[in-house]
This record gives sequence, C-alpha cells and structure tokens, in this order.
Amino acid sequence: MNPNVRDIPGYGVDADPRSRPGFPREESPQLRGDALGTPPRQQSDVTVFKHGQPARKMPPVFGTAQPPRGVSGMLRRLAYKYPDHWTRHWMMLLLADRVDVAEHKLRRGLPALTAAAAVLFAGRVVMRQLRG
Repeated sequence: MNPNVRDIPGYGVDADPRSRPGFPREESPQLRGDALGTPPRQQSDVTVFKHGQPARKMPPVFGTAQPPRGVSGMLRRLAYKYPDHWTRHWMMLLLADRVDVAEHKLRRGLPALTAAAAVLFAGRVVMRQLRG
C-alpha cells in the first residue's frame, strides 16, 4: 500500500544543485549584454533631505531639481527633525508643500504687482502736479 518514495515527483532534487528548480535565481548577479554596470554615485551641491536612519543609504541617482528655499524650505528642515513615523513629520511636509505653492504664485505674480504699483505711483505724481 505504501508507494515507493522514489516515485514521488521531485524526490532527490537536493542531490544535484543544478536540478533544483530555483537554481538560476541562486546565482550571483552578473552583467548581461551591453550593460555598463552600476552608475556612479551622484554628488549634490544642494540640501537633500533623508530620514534619520543611519543604515538607509541614498540611491545612486536622486532628484535635486527643486532645492528647499524660503519658508517652505525651513518647514521641511524642521519636519525632518522628527521621525518619519510621527504624524507631525508628514503634516509639516504637507504644509510645506502648500506654502511652496503660495510662494511660487507670489513670485510669479510679483512682476505684475510691481508694474501696477509703479503705474499707480506715476499716476499719483501726475495728479499732484496737475492740482498744484
């Protein structure tokens, strides 16, 4: 009644490592084809925030297109002083995003505001000369 153990599919796969089903995945990674290898580590001349765990390393390439500046940058610096599992950390980052949008809109509208103020000032000067 007992089936022969050797008749079970997969019996003895540990005898030869090349007959293991996961053998190709157990090889060490190798460059294939025209791969150039790992990219060189990026150097940054702007502040790049990362979480405080010492074991966490930066990836080889990371974004530096929007360096922190202004009030939103100060809020981000303050937010990264708190651990990332605290709600305060994420709420401050959300607030910094909103402040960054407001700063951008203010910066974008500043030339038009300056021009309007110059026109009003010039109009006031002209009105004073016409009255006086």
